[in-house]
Amino acid sequence: MDKRLSRRINEMSTSATLAMAAKTRELIEQGEDIIGLSLGEPDFTIPEFIKEAGIKAIQDDYHSYPPVDGYSDLKQAIIQKFQRDNNLTYKPSQIVVSTGAKQALSNLTMILLEEGDEVLLPAPYWVSYADQCKLAGGIPKEISTSVEDNFKVTPQALEEAITPRTKLIIYSSPCNPSGSVYSKKELRALADVLVNYPDIIVISDEIYEYINFKGKHTSMAEFEDMYDRTVVVNGVSKAFAMTGWRIGYIGAPEWIARACNKMQGQVTSGANVIAQRAAIAALEASPTAIKYMIDAFKQRRKLISNLLSDIKGFKTNKPEGAFYIFPDISYYFGKTLRGKNINTALDFSMYLLEEAKVATVTGEAFGDPNCIRLSYAASENDIREAIKRIKEVVEE
Repeated sequence: MDKRLSRRINEMSTSATLAMAAKTRELIEQGEDIIGLSLGEPDFTIPEFIKEAGIKAIQDDYHSYPPVDGYSDLKQAIIQKFQRDNNLTYKPSQIVVSTGAKQALSNLTMILLEEGDEVLLPAPYWVSYADQCKLAGGIPKEISTSVEDNFKVTPQALEEAITPRTKLIIYSSPCNPSGSVYSKKELRALADVLVNYPDIIVISDEIYEYINFKGKHTSMAEFEDMYDRTVVVNGVSKAFAMTGWRIGYIGAPEWIARACNKMQGQVTSGANVIAQRAAIAALEASPTAIKYMIDAFKQRRKLISNLLSDIKGFKTNKPEGAFYIFPDISYYFGKTLRGKNINTALDFSMYLLEEAKVATVTGEAFGDPNCIRLSYAASENDIREAIKRIKEVVEE
């Protein structure tokens, strides 16, 4: 790095998922036959009714700067969605629309953290949580889990991790990268610990809410004693296959929403106007409108789980949501495959890219050095071929 760059950017990690996606594109451009299981991007097209709403917005001449925190009718659609799906009641002043859920999370760390504040991250966690916290001066503090306990943090582990410097806890359910889903009972048990620490703010990342194979989704904010200190982060990217439209949003205590609005006003202002109009159509629709996608992901989960179970050294949980599987591959550490020494998950992930021509993501980026992440948002044909290639290069 050039010495003229700031310390904050020099110390920031590159997003592992985006780095692998860039490497994959580079190899494909060179003529390599790479199957990408690294990005969490649905292979479906956007539902037609959402496309039509975007087209209508262009025809209706939406082009001017929108309100920083989102159009009022989009905020109303979000409020109705929260009431319908989560039994949560918010006012417009508690909603902020951002350029993707990633910006919403970044806003939150920037407005809530001071230098030295600790942020609890049940591991594995989404790759950007830790670096967003560091950028804001916070100190990420991992709470380890394992495949044996379905990658879920226990109340005891949470209690032991809390210190006087703890300011936030950030978690996702359904979880990226493990696919784990916290039940209402499990969240209540964690809430019973957190109620004793009223200064800790909970950030609940629920971007995979609809991609849930377990049953009804539960949000920490549904508990009356946690509502005033929980921020719900969501968006339209995953469930509606709108990854490139970049619309995320929060439901939050009003003081937090006001601060996010202020932060965003100095950084990006309001989100894309056409995408906002399309998001209204998405959120007003019944969740049954996207059931075909959820059913497909569930079938793909079954397929990839069965195929991986036939590979020696892959230890998996049963994902209950999202579209990822996070096998423990530590069996291969210390082994040599095709003349290449495998000592870390990164070594293994790069080995699969080079020898099997399959792109995955190393678990180190998610806070678990024993695992790799595979996305099954790809087609069934790609999943079958990818796992076949992996099996061939690790079982020779």
